Amino acid sequence: MASIDQDELEWLLTILNEHPRESLRSISEKEGVEYHRLKRVYDKYYGKYVFVSAIYDIVKLGLKSYVAFLSVPKVELMTKAKEILKNPFIAHITPIFGFKNGIQAILHVPVDQEKYIPEMLSKYSNDFEFYEVWARKREGNVKFGKWQYSYEYALLLDALKVDARTPMKELEALIGRKRPTIKFMINKLIEDGIIIGFYAYAEHVEPVYDRSFIGIAQDIDIDEFLRKFQDIEIKVGVLKPKGYYLEWFFSSKDDMGSKILEFSPYVEKLAIGYLDMFQELNNEHLKTRFSRMVRKDGKGYRSILEF
Repeated sequence: MASIDQDELEWLLTILNEHPRESLRSISEKEGVEYHRLKRVYDKYYGKYVFVSAIYDIVKLGLKSYVAFLSVPKVELMTKAKEILKNPFIAHITPIFGFKNGIQAILHVPVDQEKYIPEMLSKYSNDFEFYEVWARKREGNVKFGKWQYSYEYALLLDALKVDARTPMKELEALIGRKRPTIKFMINKLIEDGIIIGFYAYAEHVEPVYDRSFIGIAQDIDIDEFLRKFQDIEIKVGVLKPKGYYLEWFFSSKDDMGSKILEFSPYVEKLAIGYLDMFQELNNEHLKTRFSRMVRKDGKGYRSILEF
């Protein structure tokens, strides 16, 4: 950690957010930055502390987002986590302790398979609850897309999610297609609105948020709440038919008791998420998620009950 220069790291993040997939030579010319300086900083941080990931519109892919909470005995937590992550329609999991002691899971479910969610979750726990969640309030009817691509596109989506700057030679080896075809595939995903952008971010750098307060609020003035805590990083999800999912990030070094007292009056249900515990499991899961969701003949999604 002592070798990290925060100014250098933030400079690289800024540049990569402006030019997420361009070559260092191209970035150097466009930004008027000395190439060898850029390459030195890039080699120092990229892939260790700095990463670039693709952002997808899952609605265009015919997927709907849910958040689920499952009771799991503490002694079974790791075993159950590995079992759950065999299912690629579960996007991410976090151990939680609070109104449910066990696991929080983010689900991306094909719209024509929503009715199977209770059956799917019952395979992992006999005590669970789940909510449909949106990043923002829904306006009118939402038109969902569907999977209409070959299997190679699923491999590409996995690769670009893990590392949007994956070298073309590696993509050629992974997908079994040549550079012009892969460029066409990426451009098609962008034109179809599946890829809506790329973002650069930092990991493994202190100080880090390794805990979160997870709350379900049915009756709250969300604008007033966000104004009150505008200096705190809070993720907000809109629940259907009513309510909000709130996640407030903090460090395990902070005074948890005082923060619980501060946050709990705004929610009906509260749990503490341990963000660091399943990090490696989630990262490994991410590498092949789309290619496990999609049928190899390209004809749609597999069943969420297969796993």
